[in-house]
Amino acid sequence: MPRRHMHMTGAAEAPLRAALRELRTTLDVPEGFPAEVLAEAESAAKAPRLPDHDATDIPFFTIDPPGSVDLDQAMHLASRRAGGFRVHYAIADVAAFVTPGGAIDAEAHRRVQTLYFPDEKVPLHPAVLSEGVASLLPDRTAPALLWRIDLDAEGRTVTTEVRRALVRSRARLDYEDVQRQIDAGTAEEPLGLLKDIGLLREALERERGGISLNVPEQEVVERDGAYFLEYRAPLPADAWNAQISLLTGMAAADLMTASGTGILRTLPTAPVGAVARLRRCAKALGIDWPHHVSYAEVVRSLDPHNARHAAFLQECTTLLRGAGYAAFSGGELPSPAVHAAVADEYTHCTAPLRRLVDRYAGELCVAAVAGQAPPEWVTAALDKLPREMAEGSRRANTVERECVDLVEAALLRERVGEIFDAFVVDVKEHEPAVGTIHLADPAVVARIDGGGEKLPLGERVRARLTQADPGTAKVLFALA
Repeated sequence: MPRRHMHMTGAAEAPLRAALRELRTTLDVPEGFPAEVLAEAESAAKAPRLPDHDATDIPFFTIDPPGSVDLDQAMHLASRRAGGFRVHYAIADVAAFVTPGGAIDAEAHRRVQTLYFPDEKVPLHPAVLSEGVASLLPDRTAPALLWRIDLDAEGRTVTTEVRRALVRSRARLDYEDVQRQIDAGTAEEPLGLLKDIGLLREALERERGGISLNVPEQEVVERDGAYFLEYRAPLPADAWNAQISLLTGMAAADLMTASGTGILRTLPTAPVGAVARLRRCAKALGIDWPHHVSYAEVVRSLDPHNARHAAFLQECTTLLRGAGYAAFSGGELPSPAVHAAVADEYTHCTAPLRRLVDRYAGELCVAAVAGQAPPEWVTAALDKLPREMAEGSRRANTVERECVDLVEAALLRERVGEIFDAFVVDVKEHEPAVGTIHLADPAVVARIDGGGEKLPLGERVRARLTQADPGTAKVLFALA
């Protein structure tokens, strides 16, 4: 499920980049990999554990942002003679290179997931693996977990298989190229079917009460020493591609629940207070949300090309903050077992180059299909994985929150003393004069101190910017 996507342009010596480098130091983010990890990665790259099955005859392709080299997934789509569709989905086989208990494995458990800053990423695995031999780059043979999911004419899963195989991608595509080919009618069938299957899966998502957040990417642009925030609206092809990943995560959850051992990605229903806060954010941004309209309906009505709608979609990610992982064995499922946004059982298994848990989920699914017990190294780690992933998620959330604070301070640093229209979206329970406001333009969420005056929750206020310091990542307003 999505996080906020933020990146920046500008020179390396720009003040915001310097502040981000300082932030990484403050958060104790690793600068590089230990020597023993790099040495083991170089050795593993030269001698991976390769599978016997050869599926290099399937003409896979990848769809990722331009310039991406850590490619977790490749796909091939086809019509079935019996009707419906056949989805081949290859997932990078990280376990072919990582020895359980080795230096790479230990470092991956320490990092848990790739961290994304606006100016760079801090990867889970060394580049020789994640951007090299383990990545599903075009015209290279690589080990993968090869999923074959057959769908009926409505896009419902009929059968699922997964096994280890050698695969070979033929093309590295980006979203704009995919959208252009599909819209022009020039896409060959394996690519053209992405729209057909994506639309069917979106219809099934609506039917079961699920919701996908097509979160726009935020770009921080520097012009003449000032910073501006722009949005890149996701294309329909982004959402269709995401549906293939969701399909696989749901199929994986089904395999694990049927086998009695697994790890699920769970999300409880959003608490009333969180939804109420989101309604106040909608009001701040001028988005109509009648009380009889559900959250899912209002999200589907949004236009991510509209800056106010894009900002609201960013705020919607806060409802996903209760997500976690739940391991189980012996056939007894956790409670809750369902991911509320997916509206079904679901797991993470499609991004093992960037997320620790996916390597384990993949192993559990391969074992389930083969009718075998999972490897001992998988079952031994299963109980600890939810806690490890929770810690990794907390670290990623801290990075995201601090980066947003830094960017917002940079956006507003030249406007200290100005007065803005804003809505009060939160008030501290025991300090009603302190709370949070949401500006309409720029779409900034910041702290406000009422100076002893009780803040009117859910109402419009005039707020004076009193502090905007990227060096401290602090933005503060006072009642005007």
